[in-house]
Amino acid sequence: MNLITRFLTTVALFYLSGCTGMPEQITPVKPFSIDRYLGTWHEIARLDHSFERGLSQVSATYSLNEDGSVKVINRGYSKEENEWKEAEGKAKFVGASDTAHLKVSFFGPFYGSYVVFHLEPDYSTALVSSYNTDYFWILSRDKSLRQDKVQYYLSIAEQNGFDTRKIIFPQQ
Repeated sequence: MNLITRFLTTVALFYLSGCTGMPEQITPVKPFSIDRYLGTWHEIARLDHSFERGLSQVSATYSLNEDGSVKVINRGYSKEENEWKEAEGKAKFVGASDTAHLKVSFFGPFYGSYVVFHLEPDYSTALVSSYNTDYFWILSRDKSLRQDKVQYYLSIAEQNGFDTRKIIFPQQ
């Protein structure tokens, strides 16, 4: 392997591992049960980003694949295009399966972090981040949450370094 190839391989590995990291102040939920996490979650709030921009009625459905990975189906409605958008991906644990730090891929070999850093004991609401604080979601089993609960989750997000002034609330 020549020097340029080794350098490019090292850069690629560094980049890919960086995308499966997490913000310094975030600690994944542990113990975590993927079996209890499976099913459909509704997006209550998020930091806006290009791959969900303009979508409402956003949900994520998780199920187990035969190989033990997690099938991910993200779905949302585009009012502008008057159609449902759907993306299918695969998630795998980054480390131990009792720690809520997974890596998710929607595009072949490229993975991004999926870190559940707050989870209600009954698995009804989850706060999720990615590899940095530009990504944040409040997910719920229900399509809506009481305003006092939303404020509680936003305070947890703010304490963990997320810019809650930029959070949007898509219509469910």
